Amino acid sequence: MNDPFKQAEAPRKVLVADEDAEGRLDAWLTATLDGEFSRNRIKALIEQGAVLLKGVVCTEPKRKVAPGDQVEIVLPEPEDPEPKGEDIPLEALYEDLDVIVIAKPAGLVVHPGAGNWTGTLVNALIYHCGDTLSGIGGVRRPGIVHRLDKDTSGVLVAAKNDAAHRHLAAQFADHGRTGPLERAYQAVVWSRPRQLRGTIDAPLGRAGDRIKRAVKREGSDDAREAVTHYEVMERFHEKPDATALASLIECRLETGRTHQIRVHMAHIGCPLVGDPDYSAGFRTKVNLLPEPAKTVVNGFHRQALHAFLLAFEHPRTGEVMEFRAPMPKDMEALVASLRQ
Repeated sequence: MNDPFKQAEAPRKVLVADEDAEGRLDAWLTATLDGEFSRNRIKALIEQGAVLLKGVVCTEPKRKVAPGDQVEIVLPEPEDPEPKGEDIPLEALYEDLDVIVIAKPAGLVVHPGAGNWTGTLVNALIYHCGDTLSGIGGVRRPGIVHRLDKDTSGVLVAAKNDAAHRHLAAQFADHGRTGPLERAYQAVVWSRPRQLRGTIDAPLGRAGDRIKRAVKREGSDDAREAVTHYEVMERFHEKPDATALASLIECRLETGRTHQIRVHMAHIGCPLVGDPDYSAGFRTKVNLLPEPAKTVVNGFHRQALHAFLLAFEHPRTGEVMEFRAPMPKDMEALVASLRQ
């Protein structure tokens, strides 16, 4: 029997366009792969003959996609990573020949990009793992199968070989619907949701620039399914009418879109404390807080979001592994000040 951890052939992805598919091949692939590759990277792969449309090599990025079309993309062979290894400290929660699980601190960018070509998690992983790091993610992010925003702390897993990468990527693509993948977050939000436990089912798409996202109408061109389950764990400065100035909530993801929790919580009127992009309308709320909470919140300059739990099936052994990272000190201090 072949050992998949020894296979070297280029991996492939086979996708089938759904009934709403339309537009250019490069744009459709970029949206369907949900940020795995940039549009420029997808365009280059198409022009290099790495994409088959209905079983035939297609080298025209502007070719139209129709519902039911089968698209196969031959992912590029691993290349020597452009980023260089850097001796950046990593807090490893677990490591073996296939995976490394770390507790990412807030402020650490996951992979190199515009304005952050050094000092990233990828640079740290290259230094720590050397030549064993998976190359499937592309030149600029070897080993990366999922990500956390720069200012979100918490548990993150990286692949140390290509077979592990494929296995983990499939789990994240499934979002835990049929497998054991589980992701849970702690967040401090303004106000409190009307229901103490609920589900936010609201599609997300681009909000006019490359990074920001917004809730979109069903059926709009770039709308992507997004589902977040939440539960209020604690309420701060609660009033007789059952409203509160702030809350500690737990979120579990059914999908994994960019900024999903941040946008969804803002959508229901409870943006994250400290969020520079989605809580602008709530900045004056800090004036309603007593000291010392007022001072602590004014000094909290990131979204109060922490990925405290990650569970997945080990790609080689099949064992379900669960990892937790304690709330970082800055969020602990924030919660403690709100409790007073």
